[in-house]
Amino acid sequence: MSNRLKEIQRVPDEKPRRPGFKPRNPRFSAGEVVLSALVLKMYGSAARNLARLFDHKRDGASSRAEPSVRAYDRDRDPERDRVTRERWGTALVAAAYLASATGGVVFLISYWTGAGNAWLGGSLALFLGGIGCGLVFYSHKLMAKREAVEAREELASSPAERERAWQDICAGAHDIRRRGLLTTVAIGAAGFGAAIGVSLFRSLGAPPGRSLFDTVWKQGQRLTKMDGTPVSIDALEQGSMMIVFPEDSIGDEKAQTVLIRVDETRLRLPEGRGNWAPKGYVAYSRVCTHAGCPVGMFEATTDLLMCPCHQSTFDVLRGANPTGGPAARALPQLPLYADADGMLRAGGGFTEPPGPGFWGMPS
Repeated sequence: MSNRLKEIQRVPDEKPRRPGFKPRNPRFSAGEVVLSALVLKMYGSAARNLARLFDHKRDGASSRAEPSVRAYDRDRDPERDRVTRERWGTALVAAAYLASATGGVVFLISYWTGAGNAWLGGSLALFLGGIGCGLVFYSHKLMAKREAVEAREELASSPAERERAWQDICAGAHDIRRRGLLTTVAIGAAGFGAAIGVSLFRSLGAPPGRSLFDTVWKQGQRLTKMDGTPVSIDALEQGSMMIVFPEDSIGDEKAQTVLIRVDETRLRLPEGRGNWAPKGYVAYSRVCTHAGCPVGMFEATTDLLMCPCHQSTFDVLRGANPTGGPAARALPQLPLYADADGMLRAGGGFTEPPGPGFWGMPS
C-alpha cells in the first residue's frame, strides 16, 4: 500500500528533484490523499480504479472508461466465415419472417371466413413459429461470435476424495430394492404415455358439424313433466313455474325447459314473439348461457330467473335478457301454443342452441 500511496502523491517533473525540493501548486490536497489510502485499504479493486481516475486527472487525460478486453477472450468469427454466415443468415431470417407473415394472413382469412380449427391452429402455429425461428436465426447467424473466458482457480477434488465418492456411489447400488417392480412400473408408464399420445390423434377427426346448433325442440311436441304427464293450459297459477321436457326426450339435459306463468299484460317480449305466450305462459331453456348451470330459481315479485352458480339473473318479461351476473346472452326462448285439447305444445325449437356459447355461436 505504501508504494501505491507514493504513486498517488508523486507529481511528474521535467527535472530531477533537489534535496528539500517542494513542488509549487500540488495537484492533490492532503485530504484527497488520505481518502484514497482509506478507500484503497477497504475496497481493493475499487480503490485502484479511483486511483487511475486521479492519475488521468493529473495527466490531463480523459476520465471516460475504455472497453476492457480479457486476456483469454477469443474471437470465433473469422472474416471469411462471417461473410458466408451473414449471407445465409439473412436468407434464413427473411424466409422465417416471410413464413410468419404468410401464417398471419392465412389466420386472418381463416378466422373471418369461418374455417375449421385445423386451419386456425396451423396458421397461428406458422405465424408464431416463424417469429421464433427468425429470432433464433438472427442471434446465431447475424451476431458476432465472441467467446468470453474468465479464468478461475481449479476446483478439482483430490484423488482420495474422488475415490471415496465412487465408493459411495457403488455402495448405493445395493440399496435399491424391488428392481423388478421398478422395471414393470417404468414399462407401464411408457405404455400409458404412448397410448395417451396416440389418443390425441382422435381430435383430428371429423368436426361436430351442425350438431352443436341443434335447438332440441320440434314443432308440435307436447310439453310434459318429468313423469311423462302432459302439461295443460291450466297447469300453473300466475307467478309459479315448473320444469318440462319434450314428450320424447324426457330427462334430456339440453331439452330441460323452465315453464313460467306471468301476467300477460306485463309481457314485453322481443318483436315477433307476441303470440309465443298463450295466457301468460313463457318457456325458456333451463341451461344457463354463462357456464351451463341449471337456472331453476324464480322470484315472482321481480319476475326474475336466477342461476344459483354465479348469480346471473334473467328478466322473463323481456325475453329472459340478462340483468345481472356474468351471463351475457339471453336464455333461448321456446315458442308455445295451446292445441284444441288445451295442451301446451312447442311452436318450434329454441331461438338458439341452449347452453354456453362456443366458437361460431351467433350472438
